[in-house]
Amino acid sequence: MRVFLTVLSFFLPFLAMAQWYPSVDPVGTYYKADKDGGEESGDVNGTTQSAPLKVVFQANPSNIEELGTPRYEWKIWNTSTPSDILLQRNEPDVEYTFVESGTFMAQLKVTFYDTDGGIYSEFPEEGEDAKIISFTISESKLSFPNAFSPNGDGYNDMLRPKDDYQSIVDFEACVFNRWGNKLYSWTDITGGWDGKYRGKTVKDGVYYLVVKAKGADGRDFTIRKTITVLTGYNNGEGASVDNE
Repeated sequence: MRVFLTVLSFFLPFLAMAQWYPSVDPVGTYYKADKDGGEESGDVNGTTQSAPLKVVFQANPSNIEELGTPRYEWKIWNTSTPSDILLQRNEPDVEYTFVESGTFMAQLKVTFYDTDGGIYSEFPEEGEDAKIISFTISESKLSFPNAFSPNGDGYNDMLRPKDDYQSIVDFEACVFNRWGNKLYSWTDITGGWDGKYRGKTVKDGVYYLVVKAKGADGRDFTIRKTITVLTGYNNGEGASVDNE
């Protein structure tokens, strides 16, 4: 019993140190509008996303109450130009909206100081691999269907971009009738036209769509095409009108 207590008394200081030893757990969380206009979020590391993409990087420090103020250093860069730092901040939490395509990396370094101002601990420690948060912003893509059926059956009721659009950072769409009168316009890519003009559904027929947009990769989109309104179309299964 005496031997056990002696051994325990030897390890107690190390156990106590383990309980308050300072640490960080850097993570990146993305936030973006989904196709229905809501918000989607999740761990950004290792994912491919569409721009614009808001990412909140957090250090998640723990057990630092007894130490002096830690020094945080976030660095974020595009792997195509690693020597050019896109963003460098000295806060534990950093928010940034990515509007360009490419593969991005974020790294956190934290230096903890003791009460005398000397370095107490560093993250990552010397010889330890730094945690890298890496993700990709996809190239841009945008297209529209040729027709839609605004009849209230819940299927294909809105004229909107095809669901596979990605990385569109600037957007404007306008719908005209055959006489050139503007019937509707919108600038939120998650929106669309419900087929109404002045509160009433337009007649079946051909209308004209003009879209100007810009992608995160610098690509400019200019779409001019005819759109057919088919209020009587209903296949009973919810399948969309031919999109090609």
